[in-house]
Amino acid sequence: MELPTTMNAVEISSPGAPEVLKLTTRPLPELRSGEVLIRVAAAGINGPDLVQRRGGYPPPPGASDLPGLEIAGTVVAVSGESGAIRVGDAVCALVTGGGYAEYCAASASLCLPVPRGLSLEQAASLPETYFTVWSNVFDRGRLAAGETLLVQGGASGIGVAAIQTAAAFGNRVFATAGSAEKCQACEQLGAQQAINYRTEDFVEVVKRLTDNKGVDVILDMVAGDYIAREIKALAPDGRLVIIALLGGAKGNADFSAVMLKRLTVTGSTLRARSVEFKAAIAENLRTRIWPLIESGRIKPVIHARFALAEAARAHALMESGAHIGKLMLVLP
Repeated sequence: MELPTTMNAVEISSPGAPEVLKLTTRPLPELRSGEVLIRVAAAGINGPDLVQRRGGYPPPPGASDLPGLEIAGTVVAVSGESGAIRVGDAVCALVTGGGYAEYCAASASLCLPVPRGLSLEQAASLPETYFTVWSNVFDRGRLAAGETLLVQGGASGIGVAAIQTAAAFGNRVFATAGSAEKCQACEQLGAQQAINYRTEDFVEVVKRLTDNKGVDVILDMVAGDYIAREIKALAPDGRLVIIALLGGAKGNADFSAVMLKRLTVTGSTLRARSVEFKAAIAENLRTRIWPLIESGRIKPVIHARFALAEAARAHALMESGAHIGKLMLVLP
C-alpha cells in the first residue's frame, strides 16, 4: 500500500486554553529502528495532554510535539526489529506523543494486540490508563492480595481502570468522586464504597470502613492539601502513590505520622521512562490484564467520542470534570 506523504494532525499552536488546539497538516512520522507506523483509528485523551497544552508538560527529547499518548489502529510500516508485529496487524500502543494524528509512530515493544471482542476505539482507551495503573498500583504501590486500595478520582479514566483491576484481583477498593452519579458508577465498576468528596470526609469514611485501621494503598491524582489527610487515612506500612497534581504541587503534612506508621510516600510519571521500562509493563498487561479484558471482567468505559478536528471540545469537556471514564478522538 502506498502511503501519503502528509497527514492531518492536531497541534498545540501556543500554550493556553483548549482553543489553542489546531488542525494542521504534517509530514508522516519518520520511523526509528524498532518502531512501527500505525494508521490511527482512535486516540485517547488523558490528563497529561491537558497539562502539555497549558505548557506544563513538555515532551521528552526526541518525542513528537503533538499531544496524544495512546492509540489504536493498523500497522502500515515497520522499521528494523519489530518482533511478531507485521504490516496489517491491529494493535493498540502507548506512545510518547503524536497520537492526535492520522498516523503515529510507536515502539514495537509497546504495542499490544487488540483484545478479543473489542473495537479499535475501545482498545485505544486502554494503554495510557493501564500502563499507569499497573506501574503505580502494583509495581510502585505493591498492592498485595488481601489489601485495600483507595482511588482518588474514581470516575476518571485512570480511576475506572484502577477500580476494575484491583477488584478483579480480589482487593477491597474504595473510591472518591464528586457526585452521586459518579459514586454510583464507581460502585458498579467494583468499588465496595464510593465516597462523595463534596459531602463526605474520605478520612472518616475510610477509617470507619476499615475498623479504624486505614487503607494499605492510595492512588492519588490530587496531591496538594490531600496529602496530609491521606497520611491519616493510611494503615501502618501503607503506601501513598501520587500520579497527578490537580490540587497543587505543594502541601503541608505531619511527617511524624509517616515515621510512626512506617509509611511510603512516592510518585511517578511514565512518559519519559525508557522503552525497556515500559516494555516490562506491557508484558505484565499482556499476561495479567488482557485475559481479564477478554473475559469481560474488565471493560472499557468510554464517555464520549470526538472527531480529530474537535479536540478542543474534548479537552474542554475533560476540564469540566463532567465525564465518567474515557474521552476519545475517533478518525474515519
